[in-house]
Amino acid sequence: MDIQKLKFEADKIKDWLIEVRRDFHKHPELGTQEYRTHDKICEYLKELEIPYRTSFNTGVIADIAGENSNITIALRGDIDALPILDMKTTEYSSKIKGVCHACGHDVHTTVVLGVAKYFYETKTKPPVNLRLIFQPAEETVGGAKPMIEDGALDGVNAVYGLHVDDTIDIGKVGIKYGAMNASSDTLKIKISGTSCHGAYPSRGVDALLIASHVVIALQSIVSRNLDARESGVITIGTINGGTAGNIVANEIELKGTLRTLNPEVRERMKKRIKEVVEGIPLAFGGEGKIEIEPGYTALINHDKNVEIIKKSAIELFGEESIHEKKVANMGVEDFSYFIEKTEGAFFTIGIRNSDKNIVVPAHNGNFDIDEEAILNGVMMQILNIYNTK
Repeated sequence: MDIQKLKFEADKIKDWLIEVRRDFHKHPELGTQEYRTHDKICEYLKELEIPYRTSFNTGVIADIAGENSNITIALRGDIDALPILDMKTTEYSSKIKGVCHACGHDVHTTVVLGVAKYFYETKTKPPVNLRLIFQPAEETVGGAKPMIEDGALDGVNAVYGLHVDDTIDIGKVGIKYGAMNASSDTLKIKISGTSCHGAYPSRGVDALLIASHVVIALQSIVSRNLDARESGVITIGTINGGTAGNIVANEIELKGTLRTLNPEVRERMKKRIKEVVEGIPLAFGGEGKIEIEPGYTALINHDKNVEIIKKSAIELFGEESIHEKKVANMGVEDFSYFIEKTEGAFFTIGIRNSDKNIVVPAHNGNFDIDEEAILNGVMMQILNIYNTK
């Protein structure tokens, strides 16, 4: 593809992109409640003469016919905001108190719309069929899985997603081969004993003491049951129980999280956690039960598609634009479900600009972006489409 022509034509829609993003930023909505966002996306798609349908409550799936109808490439943009107070003082600050696009999903949505706008304005067909996936609830219940179940990936040969990146400068592109984000599981543990007077603990079974041993033993799974070259995290975040300082507790509840990067490690750690929770209380005369609620699966990029993203970035911004991430993010991202089902990759675009004092991390009420990043994201996704065909 002619890179200079791409830059020239894409620059013509820059003002439109900024206007669209600022509108979404002013009207953020939480996961599964993105009703206005859904309607605005549909409004833009109508203007661009693109057929679409609603999926999973507030999600939208749209299709653009391409020159080669035998290949379909999908682009995903998540559309939900966060329950955070917008602390910025700008003309596009959030109008919804306590809700803010503090993670850049307004940018992700705009980028996908921007790709559609580019092909509409240039009056050209994409080189292949193009599917646009506007996904709700990434920050909450995870909209990826139900959208896939509703056919979002039917007939798709490759899928790309991106995320704004506050750790790298504007003009940089973040890539990661292999595992990029962790899987997550929620741990709900109940330790049962027998209450009695605190002055006579031998008459009961101290659930709090048992819980303390369980917490310590769980940490030994990472240090003693997991190969040092593998990754896993177990965190117990809450402990609740007991009724008074002079009464031996008869029941303690613990809640925590398990994060892993490898499906095999995930299953092995879950098995060991269950053994610890159920086994240790027996030694004290108590009982341990655990419920493991599965969260998102690990996001594992396909190397072939990472290479395509790298090629696109170099063609657009030069060799120095590549920021290869050496370690995975132990946070989660439900784009993982898309590339679990088909080829694809997830990448990041730099939005940091110290000259403009745009340095605040995501999930913060003062978070903002260098708006040049929107155009960069659009051009990256367009070039990914051409480089994949």
